[in-house]
Order: sequence, then C-alpha cells, then structure tokens
Amino acid sequence: MKNAFAIVTLSALLSACAVAPQKQAADGDAPAGPAATPAADNGASAAAAATGADAMAATLRQDEKLPTVELTSDLFYKLTKAELDFKRGQWQSAYVGMMVLAQQTRDPRLARRSAEMALAAKQGNEALAAIRLWRELAPDSDEAVQYFLGFSVLGDDLSESEQVFAQRLNGAPPQARGLVMFQMQQYLLRAKDKKAAFALMERVLAPYGDMMESHLVLAQGAYAAEDKDRALREARRALELKGDSELAVLTMAQVLGDADAAGQLFAGFLAKNPGAREVRAAYARMLVEQKRYDRARTQFEAILKDQPDNPATLYALGIISVQANDPNAAEQYLRRHVELVQKASDGDEGDDEREERGDASKAIMLLSQIAEERGDLDGAIAWLDKVDSADARLALTAQLKRAHLTSKKGDLEGALKQLREIGAVDPAEQAEVMQTEGQLLRDAGRGAEAYVLLADAVKRFPDSPDLMYDFALAAEKQGKPDEMEAALRKVMEAVPENHHAYNALGYSLAERGVRLEEAHALIEKALKMAPGDPYIMDSMGWVQFRMGRLKEAEATLRQAYALRNDAEIAVHLGEVLWQQGRHAEAQKLWREARAKDPKSDALRDTLARLNTSI
Repeated sequence: MKNAFAIVTLSALLSACAVAPQKQAADGDAPAGPAATPAADNGASAAAAATGADAMAATLRQDEKLPTVELTSDLFYKLTKAELDFKRGQWQSAYVGMMVLAQQTRDPRLARRSAEMALAAKQGNEALAAIRLWRELAPDSDEAVQYFLGFSVLGDDLSESEQVFAQRLNGAPPQARGLVMFQMQQYLLRAKDKKAAFALMERVLAPYGDMMESHLVLAQGAYAAEDKDRALREARRALELKGDSELAVLTMAQVLGDADAAGQLFAGFLAKNPGAREVRAAYARMLVEQKRYDRARTQFEAILKDQPDNPATLYALGIISVQANDPNAAEQYLRRHVELVQKASDGDEGDDEREERGDASKAIMLLSQIAEERGDLDGAIAWLDKVDSADARLALTAQLKRAHLTSKKGDLEGALKQLREIGAVDPAEQAEVMQTEGQLLRDAGRGAEAYVLLADAVKRFPDSPDLMYDFALAAEKQGKPDEMEAALRKVMEAVPENHHAYNALGYSLAERGVRLEEAHALIEKALKMAPGDPYIMDSMGWVQFRMGRLKEAEATLRQAYALRNDAEIAVHLGEVLWQQGRHAEAQKLWREARAKDPKSDALRDTLARLNTSI
C-alpha cells in the first residue's frame, strides 16, 4: 500500500509544530537560514556599513541581549570591509572578518551575519561554527537554537543535539511538551543515521512514557528506521493512551502498510468518531487510490456536509463524479468549486490565492470537457475563455482545446488560424501545436495533409514521442503500415511505459487480421500497464474476436462498454453479437453508436462490410 495518505495528513497537522531552518543548501551540507543580505554597494563604504548594520538590527530578536560596544572607526572600517568583500564574492575573507569581530565584541548579530555568509556560500562546517558562536553569545535565542539543531542533526555526532532536545523537553510546560516532541521528530527525520536518531529519541523520551505523543514520535521514528514491529507496538500504545486521537490512528494506518487493514481501521474509527475530518479525508484519498470511487464519494460527501464550502472537497467530488461517469453531479460540484475559488481571489492575491486560481482553471477545463461531451460546443468554448491566462501551461492547453472545438463545429480554417496565432516559442510547445494541427486535419478527413505535416514535424522534433505517435496513426490512415510500425517501435524504445503505443500497434495488427498472437501479446502488455482502461479493453476484445474467441470477446467488450459507453466500442460489441446470430441486439447497439456519433467511420465501415443497415 502507498503510505502517502497518512504521511501527508500527519505532516499537515504537524507543520505548525515544527519550526526548522527555512531552506536547505543546494549541496546538501546543511540547511540554509534566512537569505543573506549583503549591503548595497552605491560607491560609499559608509552607506554599505550602515545598511549591513541596519539589516542585522532588523533581524535581532528580543531575547538576544546585546553588549555595549562603541562603534569606533576601526570597527566601522572592518564591518564595511567584510560586507564589501562579501558583495564582491570573497566570502572567505568576509566570513573570517565577521567571525573575528563577533568574538571580539561578543555581539550575537555579528555571529548571525557570519552564519548567513557561510550559508550563502554553501559552506556547512563554517556555518555551524558561526551558529555555535551565535548560540553561545545569545543563549536565550530560540532562533539560534533552531538553526543549531537544524545543522547538528546532519552530522555524525548527535550528542550535542541530544542535550538540547532533552533540555527543551524538560523546560517546556507539560501542555506544550507534545509539540516539542513533534519538533524533535521533524528535525531528526533529516538525520543521516536513522537508527542513531531513533536511539536518541528513545533516550530523550524515556521519562515521558505516559504521553501519547511520545509513542507517536517513536512509532514514526521506528518506521523511518524500517523497524515495522516496533513501529506497530508504539502506534498501538499511542491508541491505547488516547483512543480518539486522529494522529494516533493515522500513524497506525501508516505503519500497518496494508490497504485493507488500514481501511478497516479507518472505518472502525469513524464509526466511533464520525467528526474526525482528517481521518475521513485520509480514508477517502486511500479509496480513490484503490479506485473505489463510490465509497470514496460517500466519504467526501460526509466531509462536504460538515464543510459545505470547502473548495478542495468540492474539487475532489467533481473528479470522482467524472470518474464515475456522472457528469451532472461533476458539473454541480465543479461549478461551486470555481465560484468559491474565484470569490476568494477577488481581493488582493497572495501566493496561496494564486495557487487556488490554478486549481480553478483545472476545474474549468473539466467543465469544458463535460459541456463538450453533451454536445454543447459553444458552452465548452465559453468555459475555456475563463481559464486564467497567468498559468502558461493551462493557457496553452486551453488554446489548443479551443482550436479542437472550433474545428468540431465545422470551422477547420478558423481552427487552423487559431493555432497559427498561438506564436509558440518553446520547441516543445511548437511540437504540440503541430501535433494538434495534424490531429485536426486527420479528423477533418484530410489525412494526406496530416501525414505530410506530421512527417515534417517528426523531422523537426525527432525527440517528441507524442508527435511520433501521431505520425504513426497518420501513416496507418495513408495505408503505410510499415511506417506506422517503425514509428510506434521508436515510441516504445523512447518511452517503454507508453501503453498507447503497444495498444495502437496491437489494434492495428488485429484490425488487419495479421500476426494475431503478437497483437494479443502487445495489447495484453498495454492492459497490464493501464488496467481498467476501456479503450485498451476494447482492443483486447477486438483481437479476441479476430482470433475466433467470440465469448471472451463479448465479455471483454461488455466490460469496456460498461466503463465507457463509447460509439466505437458499441460498434465492435455489435459485430461480435452479429457473428453469433444475435442480430437484433447488434442493431440496437449500432443505433446507440449512431446516436453518440452520427459520423462514425467505424459504424459506416462495419455496416457496409456486413451488407446491412439499421
């Protein structure tokens, strides 16, 4: 079972408890602190020194007690020189100069500045030395302690950090000790030696065995150290101490490592604690991962009942309704999601609001798709007009989709004009635009033009598997099966997990009635990569039909049609029934296919080949 559902939820609940240095150095030596702020160089050394001093003063915390130091001309000069050296990229001299001044003046601000310089230069050892001095000069500074812990746990010797963790726990009020434990856990998650980190936890937490949080932290630590038995014992003990704890049940689900067992645990817990939102959300996400959409939907609906205006829950229900082939419900949920997100972002936008607008655009794309599937092409285009153009990727997707819809309305030239006006600069985007143009030409019956265009496109962008795949389809339509197969083989080589390529080649062989055993093997491989895909199941049913296995073909195609009532699947299932002499059932399916797609090439070709009508 994937453990992400429990880990993500636990991390979200604990994020407010863990206060660690903000950023990790790129070379992995140590976590980085606040960004270094070298003084601006405007040609005046005095201004540089003043700016540096102001920056340090601004970051000073009240618990750092400052010494009384006279700003002599010599001190002023050395401060200025260190800042200017740092500005010029001479971090060593700047760092050493600032450290010397910190030791001489006993001013914690200068030690902190030394640490910033080392962090900016990605020098972990030097940063730790400066942080140690900072902590020595400001023993009551919680910020200095946080930086020290963030660095010390990354080393080979955890003894220094162990002393600090023990002191912090001992000095914390009883009601705050649980939070301090979780802070310690977050720091130690980054330790290189997981077993040593767990041993440290055991020693530090030994006096607090009667606290549920202590056992939760030990369970997480044992899990990180790959000691599943110990993790289970600690998680069980946490639940014994506090049976209604959401954190405890989420931790137990995580360490169980089995989806069915976790599901039973969640269901039992929710029966006793129906208001446990975090557990219900984790359970719902787990059910989605297992593709148990009906049960997941029930859980999300319960969450929505408690929080009717939760955008995330509405979005989840919209996605699940799409998966469950319930477009009416999907549209209702997604419309409400969009309304709430756009209302929240009407005022001044911060990062969180901008991120939410991105989510709204995804929902808008789904609403456009729903409108298209019910035949409302104008409505689908209207939704696309609402996509936030600030998201470059979604904006391009919306433009390409708009061209598709314009062509589908019968205005191919207008659609091609829209594609030409996109003005893509990035090669990958140019390839995508050409791919879309080829698709539009092919769908409009101008297959020869599509083939020529895509043949040119794969020469210009030979590293685009998607373009190569579309060229393969165009080649097949032009009666060039060898070119098609060669192109699909290239796609398989470039992207071995591309199930579409295996399915396309297998279906092509089946359609032509050649190399049927190989076709079956290719489609079977595709189906293993994407189990439950109705279109690959359609291909499997078709090759089974070609091999004369009519009963198997019927069962497979019925399953595919139940998952996706697509016109082509209906045509194939109808032909299987026709060959079994069940003509009335076949004709009923073909009428359904005609209603879904009046211009279906598959239906027209099938009726002509069987010399029948509906």
